[in-house]
Amino acid sequence: MSDDDLKVDKVLGNENKVSELIAADKKYVWHHLTQHKIFEKSDPVIFVRGQGMHVTDIHGKEYLDAVSGGVWTVNLGYGCKPLVKAVSEQMMDLCYFANGYGNIPTIRFSEKLISKMPGMSRVYLSNSGSEANEKAFKIVRQISQLKHGGKKSKILYRNRDYHGTTITTLSACGQEERKMQYGPYTPGFVEFPACSEYRSPYPAGTTNLGEKFALEMEKVIQKEDPDTVGGVIVEPITAGGGVIVPPDGYYETMSAICKKYGILLIIDEVVCGLGRTGKWFGYQHFNVQPDIVTMAKGVAAGYAPISCTVTTEAVFQDFISDPSDRDGYFRDISTFGGCTAGPAAGYANLCYMEEHDVLANVNKMGDYLMDGLKGLEKKYEIIGDVRGKGLFCGLELVKDRATKEPVPENVAGAVVAECMKQGVIIGKTSRCFREFNNTLCLAPALIATQKEIDQIVKALDKAFQAVKA
Repeated sequence: MSDDDLKVDKVLGNENKVSELIAADKKYVWHHLTQHKIFEKSDPVIFVRGQGMHVTDIHGKEYLDAVSGGVWTVNLGYGCKPLVKAVSEQMMDLCYFANGYGNIPTIRFSEKLISKMPGMSRVYLSNSGSEANEKAFKIVRQISQLKHGGKKSKILYRNRDYHGTTITTLSACGQEERKMQYGPYTPGFVEFPACSEYRSPYPAGTTNLGEKFALEMEKVIQKEDPDTVGGVIVEPITAGGGVIVPPDGYYETMSAICKKYGILLIIDEVVCGLGRTGKWFGYQHFNVQPDIVTMAKGVAAGYAPISCTVTTEAVFQDFISDPSDRDGYFRDISTFGGCTAGPAAGYANLCYMEEHDVLANVNKMGDYLMDGLKGLEKKYEIIGDVRGKGLFCGLELVKDRATKEPVPENVAGAVVAECMKQGVIIGKTSRCFREFNNTLCLAPALIATQKEIDQIVKALDKAFQAVKA
């Protein structure tokens, strides 16, 4: 490999190298969530540099990133030197050893993480959100064998929620288009209704809506037989399914139902975890104590792969038995749960967020962003609903506010494209549903400033002027 092969400065402005890299991308790279037929007439977007909240493409064009790396991950922006330093130094000390053994960054990171999660106790490391949720499912299934004779093995999941890309996490996926064509699925996963206040099946003005939605879950538990249900998994805020914030009272009622039937409550914080919503974790907005919490994305702010499955001490103790019992411990391993870059970056991330009071910025700029989006809602009839918490917001687009008929996916896509032309990258629900890919998603880095929020809102304003429902 030439010393110049990976140097950005040797590429930018050099049309020969730019053309060579684009051709190589088309020839060798299989991109995520992409129909490659489009590259017969267009080129892939290739990013080469990031700084703060901005990224630069291979042609030298700069963009404001309002989705934190495309999938809500780069929470501290690009070029955050303390995280780069932490990872680099750890790689020289000890890059890897299987996590059956201990290491300093894993110890320090786990200790600090638990300090942000009252009621939680143990941290199990792996390398992706899908894997973290697989571990949670395995914990439920093994406890069903260890304590319940195999009976409490079913796991409930919520319509519109997403928990990962493996076959088993897709078995717990409430988004039909993401899971279609990948069956047969792992048995024992059962869906219950979504909790969208905007698309509520109850009459307008219904009180105690959160409680009513949670009771829909209880109906499913009763139908399945409570003695067969061992776990329930939910996102604190439905993310890719439309940025849906549950109504007041929802999680409190859900938690009471889980306790009533002896069901483990799993909160999937892969998107919301580590500050996205203005608290360390999304579930901390609600009066609820989970049994298992999973996380990934923002844990190391994109500076190293890491995910965590965090449990209460009670769950952990279910796996403590005499060492002669060959079946009584958690018989699981994650190869890259032993990569020390992840916990080193995770520890540095937590320290940075504390030292710079990042959560205060999330709440301040989140309120400012929501005010800007509410202003757009008043201005454009295409915006049916604006919702979210902290720096995580969604705009659901409709053809008609009265009927709430969703716009076609290509209309939401056109708004995204118009913003891209202006140098602002936003997201949308993409290939999740047949009907409801109509929500624009905003998740700027947690370090966003008022100037950057203004740029996002201004780009949306211009895009809505150009796009018709």
